[in-house]
Amino acid sequence: MFDIKWIREHADAFDQALAKRGFEASAARLIALDDSRRSHITKLQEAQERRNSASKEIGKAKGSGDDTRAQELIDEVAQIKAFIQSGEEEERRLTSNLEAEMAVIPNLPHDDVPEGVDENDNVLLRAHGEKPQFTFNERPKEHFELGETLGDMDFTTAAKLSGSRFVVLKGQVARLERALGQFMIDLHTQENGYTEVSPPLLVNDAPLYGTSQLPKFEEDLFKTTTGHYLIPTAEVPLTNLVAGQIVPEETLPLRVTALTYCFRSEAGSAGRDTRGMLRQHQFQKCELVSVTKPEQSLDELDRMLTCAEKVLQKLGLHYRVMTLCSGDMGFGARKTYDIEVWLPGQDTYREISSCSVCGDFQARRMNTRYRPADSKHPVHVHTLNGSGIAVGRALIAVLENYQNGDGSISVPEVLRPYLGGLEMIG
Repeated sequence: MFDIKWIREHADAFDQALAKRGFEASAARLIALDDSRRSHITKLQEAQERRNSASKEIGKAKGSGDDTRAQELIDEVAQIKAFIQSGEEEERRLTSNLEAEMAVIPNLPHDDVPEGVDENDNVLLRAHGEKPQFTFNERPKEHFELGETLGDMDFTTAAKLSGSRFVVLKGQVARLERALGQFMIDLHTQENGYTEVSPPLLVNDAPLYGTSQLPKFEEDLFKTTTGHYLIPTAEVPLTNLVAGQIVPEETLPLRVTALTYCFRSEAGSAGRDTRGMLRQHQFQKCELVSVTKPEQSLDELDRMLTCAEKVLQKLGLHYRVMTLCSGDMGFGARKTYDIEVWLPGQDTYREISSCSVCGDFQARRMNTRYRPADSKHPVHVHTLNGSGIAVGRALIAVLENYQNGDGSISVPEVLRPYLGGLEMIG
């Protein structure tokens, strides 16, 4: 959400920033809606002032014995009261219209975000490690080939149980997935300074509005018959832990993490990544969320990215970091880094983490502020979120990068304590 006062004062800059994201100019339309709202509010205020003065005049008219004038004033006050009652409803309607228009406009990119249309315009920030060199001559297998050969990755049974884009993991592969999630949450809580949270997986619409999944992306969500939604990411409950609050300044930056299941309908992805586990309706992810003062947020983005990278570094996986261009960022982001892990089975890089700073975009929607020590007025916080990292995609990366010629999988050293010292799967 945006401050309409800021849009009035920076209309050209607002439209130019939207143009970078491929959106049409909106300042004039929003200002016109706000003009109508403000004009109506002025009429209401004038009516309330007249009602107050007319009420005083009634007493004077009665005191002077002018019953005719008193009745005229009584009738006028009744008419004004009726106008105010209907006018207050109209004010709510006009305010709601303005908020609805602003709710579907994406966040504005930071000035240093590269301008572009899609992923082809993203910019390489850095790469880490080297692609694995295999000693066998056959092409590296994809994760689903490895998993099905091991007998521990079953898409056929999952389809019978739930439909497409689900998987049943069993045996050592299921254990490996669990080890990855536990390793991540331990790393972020024990080394990276995040507080672990176990949040609800079902939320109502307010938290989803706060983190900007609603109203624009409702088709991507699973909604229950009770009106609850399954979370698409733990970003939703974690960020909303501070919704509606004035957060104590001394608690900032606030850093929380959660290892949860996530649920996405994958609307619009028909035909994409239909083989394997890359794009599932249900998956696990270790989420990172930070709440900061405005001047801290860009430094916090770099810190969050480093925390996510550390997961892949400890797993010994080759990856690259991309700065997303203006046309490829998520709806609520002002700046985003994607971490793309190398998958030898696919012979390509695939996103495994995305770290974004949202500025005050979500904080305005959630009404979350803090009061600086040198100010009497509370200020909106800044929020950040990132994957630290997607467990299913980490499983894919480990299977493909640590595969051996006989179909077995070497266990990364950092995961062995979580697997009772197991060094090889299969």
